[in-house]
Amino acid sequence: MTGGMVALQSRINGELGLALGDGYVAALFSFTSGLVLLSVVMAFTPSARAGLVLLRREIRVGRVPWWAVTGGVGGAFLVLTQGLSAGVLGVALFTIAVVTGQAFGAMAIDTRGWFGVLRVRLTAWRVVGATLAIVGAVVALDVSSGSLDGVVLAFLLPLLAGFGTGYQQAVNGQVKRLVGSALTATFVNFSVGTAALAVVTALSIPFTGGPSAMPEGWWFWTGGIVGTVFIAIQATTVGIVGVLGLGVSIVTGQLLGSIALDLLVPVASSEITLVTIVGALITLLGSVLVSMGRKT
Repeated sequence: MTGGMVALQSRINGELGLALGDGYVAALFSFTSGLVLLSVVMAFTPSARAGLVLLRREIRVGRVPWWAVTGGVGGAFLVLTQGLSAGVLGVALFTIAVVTGQAFGAMAIDTRGWFGVLRVRLTAWRVVGATLAIVGAVVALDVSSGSLDGVVLAFLLPLLAGFGTGYQQAVNGQVKRLVGSALTATFVNFSVGTAALAVVTALSIPFTGGPSAMPEGWWFWTGGIVGTVFIAIQATTVGIVGVLGLGVSIVTGQLLGSIALDLLVPVASSEITLVTIVGALITLLGSVLVSMGRKT
């Protein structure tokens, strides 16, 4: 379910970015709307507010590193790439790029034990799986067709964002374990992400000129709400299944959900071909192999 929600958010924010003519503003709105919703929920949840107080105290006395609250930066970059690239690539190809980045990012974090996660030994299965993830991405891009003009940068952005989601999941999981509240971890994630996007958007305005139009459909504005749900789920489950396990567990939902959206609810950028589907399946197989090779 979580993976499908990520794909849905990519579609929403990608179309919002196209409709506004400004992917930066689309990303900022997505995070800001999620933060507003979470702030209302926090106001009626004493345990979550207590968790926020605990987190501040632990950082102040040095028992928790300051970077433990910066998971929202990784999420902000993902949402920014949704606004900039998803509408150009289509959700399926965008998701393949993100999933490939996730596989490598999660493998690196787990193998090195970065950000306080359980260290995982590198195995041959994981190397093969990661290689297949690359192959799947190359197949989906259909390099031999010469169709890469103007697509490479749009593909590289979500590829890098995939790496960032591993970091986001790791540090948000640490916050959740410390304070015992997924709501607190999600609120911190959206607070930091919103602040980061506000700065980036302000810097971009002189170059983009800001939004060129305002979309009328109500669903354009729901990306942030979708994000609050799956970030809370990720913060809750990452401590149980690990960064890599969580990443792979949502891969199927992301890939299948993105293909379903492009097939069943197509938009101008939706170009699902047999090559795209084959590439997605190869990437999925690679991600599963990476997960199967997870041994501590």
